[in-house]
Amino acid sequence: MGVSADRTGPGPRTVGAAGILAAVLFIALFRLRHLGPLDFWAWLAANVILVSAAGFAIDRDYARRLRLDLRSGLLRKAALGVLSAAALYAVFAAGRIAALRLLPFAGAGIGNVYALKAGVPVLRVALLIGLVIGPGEELFWRGFFQERTAATTRPLSGFVLTAMLYTAVHLASGNIMLVLAAAVCGVFWGWLYLRFRSPVLNIVSHTLWDLAVFVVFPF
Repeated sequence: MGVSADRTGPGPRTVGAAGILAAVLFIALFRLRHLGPLDFWAWLAANVILVSAAGFAIDRDYARRLRLDLRSGLLRKAALGVLSAAALYAVFAAGRIAALRLLPFAGAGIGNVYALKAGVPVLRVALLIGLVIGPGEELFWRGFFQERTAATTRPLSGFVLTAMLYTAVHLASGNIMLVLAAAVCGVFWGWLYLRFRSPVLNIVSHTLWDLAVFVVFPF
């Protein structure tokens, strides 16, 4: 359904360096939450722009693959993106009920995630998610990092490595609920990319899910 990367692209060391860059940037973000005049959302958006730009700079074939992905079955990919976002939201809705009953720290952990929005205009959060954060995270994590690690190893290895790193950077937050959420999302969107190899589909899914969870239908 999507377009795979050319195996003659960047080697594992270069891709690994991009992963290290992302890890440093996102660990600092989740640990500190503010950087000078930048609040969490502005810093998150800046990080996403930096790592996405690095992905395109490292992988010279990426822009071509993305253009081809946009030209092929766009309506179907958009529909699957919407359905997958709804399915993931349902998983989290059920998971929230179970976590609140089983884990004594769940309520505080979920509250701390939403505390990141305190004092920030909802419209700004929505615009950053919709235009930068949702699309950019998929462009880097799945469209670049998972695709390139899969190309230099094998598809399953790329999926596992990406899901692990995506989850690991959230450990710096110290919030177990956020880490668990990242693990579920990393596996879900990683599998979605493994199955369809479409950055566009993943972008639709991730962006709509983020908007639902943080703006439209927060838990």
